[in-house]
Amino acid sequence: MTDVQFEECISRMAQGEKDGLRVIYEEYIGYIYAVVLDVLKNKENAEDISADFFIKLWNVAASYKPGNGHRAWMVRIARNMAIDFLRKHRREDLSDRMEDAGEQAEGDSYGRSIYGGDTGSQVEDEVISDLSLQEALAMLNEKEREVINLKVVADMTFKEIAELLNTPMGTITWRYQNAIRKLRRCGYE
Repeated sequence: MTDVQFEECISRMAQGEKDGLRVIYEEYIGYIYAVVLDVLKNKENAEDISADFFIKLWNVAASYKPGNGHRAWMVRIARNMAIDFLRKHRREDLSDRMEDAGEQAEGDSYGRSIYGGDTGSQVEDEVISDLSLQEALAMLNEKEREVINLKVVADMTFKEIAELLNTPMGTITWRYQNAIRKLRRCGYE
C-alpha cells in the first residue's frame, strides 16, 4: 500500500467509515502481528495486542500526519503498545510474587520464617532493584529512555531504531551511549 492509498483510508476512518479500517487491516495485519510478536515473543499476547492495535488505529486516525511514512507511524504505535503490555505485566508479576511470598512466610511481621531464614528477602531485593532501576531510568531524558527501551526491551538494532524514529543513526548511538553512561553511574550495566 502506498502512502497515498493509506492516507485515503485513514482519512475515511477519521470520518467514521469502517471500510478504510478494513482495507488497512487486510493489508497490514500480518505486518503488525510480526512487529508485536518480535517484542513480546508470545503468540497469544501478540494476537491480542495486534487486535487492540487496529482498535487504537481507529481511535487515533484523525491524528495521522501525512508525509512521514505510514509504516513507521504504525510500527511506533504497535511497538509502544507491546512495550506497555510488557511493563504492565512485569509489574503485575512482581506484585503477584510478593503476595505469594507473603502467603508462604509463616512467621513474624519482619518476614522471617519460623523455620529459619528470610523467605521474603529475594522478592524484596527484586522490588528494591526494580525501584532503583526506575529511579535510574528517571534520570534519563525522554529521548534517551526511548532509545534504551527500543534497544533493550524491544531488542532493536540501532539501524532499526534510527529508521523508526526518523533520526540519524549517529544520533541514536550517541543517545544510547549517553544513557548507558548515566545508568552505569547508578550501578547498572
